[in-house]
Amino acid sequence: AVFRPSGQDVVTAVDTMVDGVHFSLETMEPYHIGYRALAANISDLAAMGSVPAFYLVSIVVPSNWGSAGLEELYKGMNDLAENYKMDVIGGDTVSGSQLSVSITVVGYVDKDKARYRSAAQSGDVVFVTGTLGDSRAGLECLLKGSSINEEDKAFLINRHRMPEPRAAFAQSLYGIDRVVLNDISDGIANEANEIAEASQVDLHIEKQQIPYTPSLKDFFPDDYEEWMLSGGEDFELMGTVSSHDWLEVVKAAEKSGVTVSQIGVVKDRQKETPRVYLHEHEKSEVVTKSGYTHLKKKG
Repeated sequence: AVFRPSGQDVVTAVDTMVDGVHFSLETMEPYHIGYRALAANISDLAAMGSVPAFYLVSIVVPSNWGSAGLEELYKGMNDLAENYKMDVIGGDTVSGSQLSVSITVVGYVDKDKARYRSAAQSGDVVFVTGTLGDSRAGLECLLKGSSINEEDKAFLINRHRMPEPRAAFAQSLYGIDRVVLNDISDGIANEANEIAEASQVDLHIEKQQIPYTPSLKDFFPDDYEEWMLSGGEDFELMGTVSSHDWLEVVKAAEKSGVTVSQIGVVKDRQKETPRVYLHEHEKSEVVTKSGYTHLKKKG
């Protein structure tokens, strides 16, 4: 393929998903595998503030797969791509022992408008879009079932199988000079630490401000807090922005039809290495990338 950028920067991302590691035919139809694989890549572009443009697909297909399943997998990708006016411009299909889908996406962003994790500053607002933990709860519904009502169950399963990347929201932030964005693929415990490390700052998050779907607490009372922090694969966006520009972020969310929640603040680093702190009432916890925490009293 040949494409000619018109004065903009080119943003690329690539992701590979393997049967039994990143997805399972026990919980997904071929359509959902294709949809979700491309969604994960578009979410990476959104985290850079990039407009999706093209994608390439390489698939390893095992012998027990028929043409119908392969067509459904491509249909899942194509249906999502149409929402973003993305064209598939190349790829490859080969035989192998295990289903594997590798997608490369290409997008454009205006010069000096790419969003980097290293741009967070003390005093910034920490925010997230949407609700967190839904995808992990949806997976639980698919694997084990639950007593949750059918409407809520369908919502959570759909959040797992067909996540909606927040590209439109990211693009609506165009007028703000400095914004940090990170897509929530591994959970905010991981994403917050990535921002803290890249920017050499501390992030302070208020646990009670982290948004979640009410049915998570109702039906998974022992798990929902962990899933909010490190359930992963919600493909929402986490970010930081100057407090002076916070209202512009709220307006951008309204414009793009998503919710956005302020969940904390950025502060100067207090230790030799950057940290993420989770606050709840009188307790303060240090959050690692894995989501596990060490309790201590506020002093």
